[in-house]
Amino acid sequence: MTPHGSALWWQGAVVYQVYIRSFCDGNGDGQGDFAGLISKLDYIQKLGVDAIWLSPVHPSPNRDWGYDVADYDGVHPDYGTLADFDALLNAAHARRLKIILDEVLCHTSDEHDWFRESLDASSPKKDWFVWADPKPDGTVPNNWLAVFGGPGWAYRPERRQYYHHKFLRQQPKLNWTDPDAKRAALDVLTQWLARGVDGFRLDVANAYLHDATLVDNPPIPAAERGGYEWSHAANMQRHFHDSNMIENRAELVDIRETVDAFKDRFVFGEFSEEFERSGAYLASDEGLHAGYTFALLIASKLAPSYIRKHFEGLNGHPRHWPCISFSNHDVIRTVTRFGGGPEGDPELAKLLFALLCSLRGTTLIYQGEELGLPEVDLRRDQLKDPVGDLYYPIAKGRDGCRTPMPWDAHAANLGFSTGTPWLPLGPTHKALAVSEQEGNADSPLEFARHFLAQRRTLAALRLGTLSFLDAEKPVLAYVREHDGERILCVFNMSREDASFTHPLIGQGEVLGLGCGNSLDRGQTLHLGPLAARFAAL
Repeated sequence: MTPHGSALWWQGAVVYQVYIRSFCDGNGDGQGDFAGLISKLDYIQKLGVDAIWLSPVHPSPNRDWGYDVADYDGVHPDYGTLADFDALLNAAHARRLKIILDEVLCHTSDEHDWFRESLDASSPKKDWFVWADPKPDGTVPNNWLAVFGGPGWAYRPERRQYYHHKFLRQQPKLNWTDPDAKRAALDVLTQWLARGVDGFRLDVANAYLHDATLVDNPPIPAAERGGYEWSHAANMQRHFHDSNMIENRAELVDIRETVDAFKDRFVFGEFSEEFERSGAYLASDEGLHAGYTFALLIASKLAPSYIRKHFEGLNGHPRHWPCISFSNHDVIRTVTRFGGGPEGDPELAKLLFALLCSLRGTTLIYQGEELGLPEVDLRRDQLKDPVGDLYYPIAKGRDGCRTPMPWDAHAANLGFSTGTPWLPLGPTHKALAVSEQEGNADSPLEFARHFLAQRRTLAALRLGTLSFLDAEKPVLAYVREHDGERILCVFNMSREDASFTHPLIGQGEVLGLGCGNSLDRGQTLHLGPLAARFAAL
């Protein structure tokens, strides 16, 4: 329960995403692990978040760094043992921190026993994956394309058939239309809920179903093409039949009901395509409890109109509870994406953090976002991400946001590990290390701690409605309101001075949540570059 009435704990909560391999190394092998994370739980608790979302923890050959699961029952030996995981769970719960697992149930690794058994066409698991005959000339069954490039099919001579993969060929698509395969997937959730985890983030929650008739995807008109720079080919078609089925919504209900069988748990999903069609905006009793889309993850400009359009669209689904995220393990770090330099930009980082944590929904913070870390520019020989390897130099993949956390500017490897880190540390991250920011009231870290501490006491910022006010760019303004509490939120989304005139200016009490310089004169608020102002009305 939250401190505010009858709301569920996850409504208005702040969830901190830990990319565990890059968070903290407890045994000196250069890779983050459970022991390292346990040693930093006090840091996370002091930040003021409610829950920790862990990147996938299961055994994996790491073709896609954990998003290719080889065994849902265990944990990756790089991270520790099941006993170590239980110790983490207990230590987090002792600090009143929830633990949310990242579960990948749309596909497995091709090294998973389920897939190995499916290679035998006489096996009980023969239909647990999406198999199809070649065309008469031996080519792929249809035009479906994989997100990471090329046809979405791979041939296996054992069956003389192709199997479908939406991502890498080493990630065969689980067939949710097979009742036994679906039951096994849901049992994964039940198993970990029984172990005590508090919920799940579901990878590609838009893609459980496929069209069993294998209809071709329709093309996107050339004028409308765009999207992720690392998957241009896949963005040439609408993914209506390989994923994003309208029927996908029913699968979300079954997942949520599985989770609801356990008290006080939370399940939210990632929706990367065709948001409306696949069920991203359903109410909590019609789909998952919540979901987030890539709408804010791919934005590259601080455009007030873009943010307003997105949230006004969400307002069209009043019973839907969104998750809000500017950053995660798949996209360029926020400060860099929105115009900060290679050294970072503390003032921009503070503005973005204030904006993120005052929007309506459950807030998702990616590790290092509270430090204002910029993206790390890696050479090709340093990359581990298959996407970067495929598309370099046009795109360098996702490793630049996955580099290790900088803990101590005065320690070897910035305090991440006593061994050789699995990815290089960011050279410009030294000045932004935790050791350099703690105790500095002007730092992004101390700003984040202060903001979240104050936010916890303000029902309107955690649970309130969001109503936009008309404002000329570069100003974004809205009011959050809950149970009689109203908070005015105003942001200058530019590096130039700006002003905002409105009857609400000058009313109420200015809250100590803002950043940058602001001054009101009458009904006009004057805002310095990258400034934010909050007032209780």
